[in-house]
Amino acid sequence: MNELKMNGPEESTALKKVPSKSLLLAVCAAGIGGTFQYGYNISIINAPTKAVQNFINQTWTERYNTEISTQVLTLLWSTIVSIFTLGGLVGASVGGTLAIRFGRKGTLLFNNTFALLAALFMGLSYPSGTFELLIIGRFLTGVNAGIGICVQALYIGEIAPRALRGAMAMGTSIFITGGILTGQVIGLNELLGKEEYWPILLSTICIPAIIQLLTLPWFPESPRYLLIDRGDDVACKKALMWFHGPDKYHGEKEDIERERVSAIGIKPKKPWELFTDTSLRWQLLTLFIIHTSQQLNGINAIYFYADYVFTQAGIPADKIPYATVGTGACECITALTCGLLIESLGRRALIIGGYSLMSVCCICFTIALTFQESSPWVPYLSMICVFAFILSFGLGPGGVTNILTTELFTQTDRPAAYMIGGSINWIAFFFIGMIFPFIVNGLKQYCFLVFLVICCLVATYIFFVVPETKNKTFLEIQREFRSRKKLIAANGTEGPLLSTPM
Repeated sequence: MNELKMNGPEESTALKKVPSKSLLLAVCAAGIGGTFQYGYNISIINAPTKAVQNFINQTWTERYNTEISTQVLTLLWSTIVSIFTLGGLVGASVGGTLAIRFGRKGTLLFNNTFALLAALFMGLSYPSGTFELLIIGRFLTGVNAGIGICVQALYIGEIAPRALRGAMAMGTSIFITGGILTGQVIGLNELLGKEEYWPILLSTICIPAIIQLLTLPWFPESPRYLLIDRGDDVACKKALMWFHGPDKYHGEKEDIERERVSAIGIKPKKPWELFTDTSLRWQLLTLFIIHTSQQLNGINAIYFYADYVFTQAGIPADKIPYATVGTGACECITALTCGLLIESLGRRALIIGGYSLMSVCCICFTIALTFQESSPWVPYLSMICVFAFILSFGLGPGGVTNILTTELFTQTDRPAAYMIGGSINWIAFFFIGMIFPFIVNGLKQYCFLVFLVICCLVATYIFFVVPETKNKTFLEIQREFRSRKKLIAANGTEGPLLSTPM
């Protein structure tokens, strides 16, 4: 009898750590038209580079009876690629506002309009002989990605139970890496990577949008949004029962109710209002650091050097795209692994460990690239460093950053926080795209020493400042940051948040 009594709570706890089928399907429906589009649009633009440039040259010649200059061609191609980040910045800037006005689910559904229009414009660019449509299409895909990253994370973070919030929120990273991998595979010559197929390849972004339009309407709106923002207790209860079952939703309802009481009389804040709220100073500083470093930690440099490393390792040029697919698969598998580990190890262990391992990889990769031709085994060490860096990124910052953005803020602050974090991320993305060629040309392989410093600084900051958020309510996390502020005010010094174990 005693053994049965002991096993009962353990079995109940185990069941709480297994998401319901409804929750998993909701994450998939939100992710396929959300962050999957972001990853997919990043990767598919690489395959048709030469084909699109030939199309621009041909169109220019037909219009002006002269060949386009190399400088103008480079400018137009760079615009087609980089305007995606400008669209992403616009999308991130309006995503939170749309999520407040139309709801999380409503905004995700509306967001597919941009993807469908982008697919139409890019698909018509070739038959109409108008390369300007590619620029418009890429801008709209950026808007779609910017809104999707912001609102999908909001939706998943708010429908997930507290005990599974980290694992469920990993859906954001899993779908990003899944989109990158899918784009790499679709862009192979055996599929849509041939020159004549590039308009079809760029138009395939309509497929995830259509899938989401067909599936997401069957799922409820975020229960937190329904109760706290809309004040609809009946709809909130129905949504919770749908996601968690009629016997398991009461604990989540109590958490949401406590947060609703604390938010009475407080309207959802605008981004600029967060900056004037001194109680959110540490959360905002953390938001700035983790989102900036996600782009400036060297992952872009790793992908830049990957082809060179594969070539030096003896991989034939026509087989390098398959090796690149391997890096995408590596990142995707790592995101899945992070989703399995995050509730047992916690956020701090993964993100600090990720940045620490990336620091080690930066040192090893710098040494390997410096002595690349000194021994036949060194190129293989470089290959190991490439995959090790990608694994470390996926386990740490790649997976945990968006989860922390959800957990560091309460309901009234969260949409504005996602707008700020998303904007920072897209600006840093654009910034690294602009300066990265100069860093590489100036420092060569020693550019990884710059990324080494960034990774070390971020790991140190998180160790001393950011508390563990695993299995805590949003209000409990907020109280931890406020207790830090009171401690600083009382002592006149700043100390680490050591009240929570790693």
